[in-house]
Amino acid sequence: MLNQPNYNSQLPTVRFSLFRLFAVVPIVAVMMLSEDAARADTNIVWSDEFNGTTIDTTKWTFETGNNNGWGNSELEYYTARTNNAYVSNGLLHIVARQESYAGYSFTSARMKTEGLYNTPVFGLFEWRAKLPEGVGMWPALWMLGSDYPSVGWPTCGEIDVVENNGSDLGWVQGSLHWGTSGEISKTAQYYFTSPDSVTNWHTYDLLWSSGTIQFFVDGNLYETQSVGAPFTAPFFFIMNVAVGGNYVGNPTVSQIEADTSFPQELQVDYVRVYENTAPMVLSFTPQPDGSLQLSWPTNIVCHLQAQTNSLAGGNWSDLPVTTSPYVVVPDPDQDAVFYRLESP
Repeated sequence: MLNQPNYNSQLPTVRFSLFRLFAVVPIVAVMMLSEDAARADTNIVWSDEFNGTTIDTTKWTFETGNNNGWGNSELEYYTARTNNAYVSNGLLHIVARQESYAGYSFTSARMKTEGLYNTPVFGLFEWRAKLPEGVGMWPALWMLGSDYPSVGWPTCGEIDVVENNGSDLGWVQGSLHWGTSGEISKTAQYYFTSPDSVTNWHTYDLLWSSGTIQFFVDGNLYETQSVGAPFTAPFFFIMNVAVGGNYVGNPTVSQIEADTSFPQELQVDYVRVYENTAPMVLSFTPQPDGSLQLSWPTNIVCHLQAQTNSLAGGNWSDLPVTTSPYVVVPDPDQDAVFYRLESP
């Protein structure tokens, strides 16, 4: 079970402690921990920072087509094209377009982690995102129970972390859906203070604990729901922008084309999963030959960085190291080398 975080602090911030290991050619290891005591044992165990040049297909797959409106009378055709989903400048772009394609008037994308990644049971799930605007725009960051293929919906359970009707930019909604003999729903809305809106960057958090699911926007708690089964098993992530459908009042194609400026984008800076873990500590073991073995937790999303001669300044550089442990050898031409972990 995840400890309750203090949402008055920015998430996450870090501090470091310094350990000098060698007298002649010092190598210094830096330990990174959460600054918020309530989150001291909470670390990122899975994430996508969208820092590459392409969508990571080891994490995401696409659902394509219209699938009879996906049960919601949606009007778009989902594709796996880079026209509709791509990574650029550290952001994921899911793009809804007005175009004739496969007999439909709009295209978009729907990405999921099904079959590639299932969430832990309980944890903190975080998105930083900005949502599109316009009649018919229906962006959603959400989750389905991993047993969906075998038990179907709504038995599998659904968690809508954030969704919005693009014709009203002043609020977002968080909802739960489940039921074995008909749909049961619980929901609430978060209202922004004007002139703020969904088209600005916001952080959306879901805190899932035993018996409780809580929804946050920018650290502000706005919804708490008591839960049992099926919210006691892993889920997978889905991100999409629908065009039209029941949720947004079923506007017609002509109404959407008249009132919405295309293309429209859902932009995502990152998706992160936090769990209670052992602290993110960079440990060290001197070797008989004078080298140093650095070790760190393998279940935490983090990477090793180095900086030479001084801790002053921000000249940390990522090392091409993907596995722990890592052996470093002192360089006699350097006065000191500092190492630290950074997450994500």
